[in-house]
Amino acid sequence: MKKDSREKVIAVQKIQDYLFHKITFFFASLVLLFLIGIIITLVIAALPTFKEFGFGFFISDDWDIVNKKFGILISVYGTLVTAFIALLIAVPISFGIAIFLTEICPPMLKRFLGTAIELLAAVPSIIYGMFGLFVFAPFYGSYIQPFLQSTIGKIPFVGVIVSGPMNGIGMLCAGIILSFMIIPFIASVMRDVIEIVPLVIKESAYGIGCTTWEVVTKIVIPYGKNGIIGGIMLGLGRALGETMAVTFVIGNAQKIKLSLFAPGASISSTLANQFGEAEPGLHYSSLFALGLGLFIITFVVLTAAKLMLRNMEKKEGVKS
Repeated sequence: MKKDSREKVIAVQKIQDYLFHKITFFFASLVLLFLIGIIITLVIAALPTFKEFGFGFFISDDWDIVNKKFGILISVYGTLVTAFIALLIAVPISFGIAIFLTEICPPMLKRFLGTAIELLAAVPSIIYGMFGLFVFAPFYGSYIQPFLQSTIGKIPFVGVIVSGPMNGIGMLCAGIILSFMIIPFIASVMRDVIEIVPLVIKESAYGIGCTTWEVVTKIVIPYGKNGIIGGIMLGLGRALGETMAVTFVIGNAQKIKLSLFAPGASISSTLANQFGEAEPGLHYSSLFALGLGLFIITFVVLTAAKLMLRNMEKKEGVKS
């Protein structure tokens, strides 16, 4: 009897394992199916644009709704510039926040600040956009823009990036607002990564006389570099695809200018502004082509990050 009951238990466990495997596999496959469905939808809807303009759509800076001439270059330029500005500001600040919370912050303050960072990550993007338009943009136009123009603007050749009218709206303002949005994401991931560094390793380093700076640069960063880069990529992904906050403050002008004070447009802001009023035809199809372009940009960036991490791991293996 005992043998029979044991065999029944084993049989039930095998059935449970089989069902668990199939159910989880189904849920995981749904993600891939959704991704394939999105790609197919974008490609089919964008086909009229590709048939009309061909490869020229990807290198053209035209966006003329009246004459039905469309190109992605203006929106791609705005997307990449604002995302680059956001990362340039957000990464060092986020890293500083993560290091302070994990290595320096007093225990009583650590929980409060950590919760505050997580709450900032939950703020809707439209709130950031309203803050940017009604609070930050006037301050930016009254104080930051004049300061930049009176300092950087005096440098030959470089000064052109801060030239133009100082009305508080433009590419740089959009990049700064984006940095406000992605700082909580990057900082939260970096903090979690740093916290999983084995305590015994850090204590050993402190025990042989290492300073906090040496522990961070020689132990924490090398140990958690994959997670740190992953957090940066997470922030970059949100910066590339952010819609409402950018739409509020970028100026929404279909022009390419070197000045960061000038208004511009990103892929997401163009979609937000024009999709609701687009009529069936080339305009409607071109907006889907913009969405496909944003998908391609995000895919390329994430793939490049994966390849970079793989190369770093290979180099470590060669060194060891």
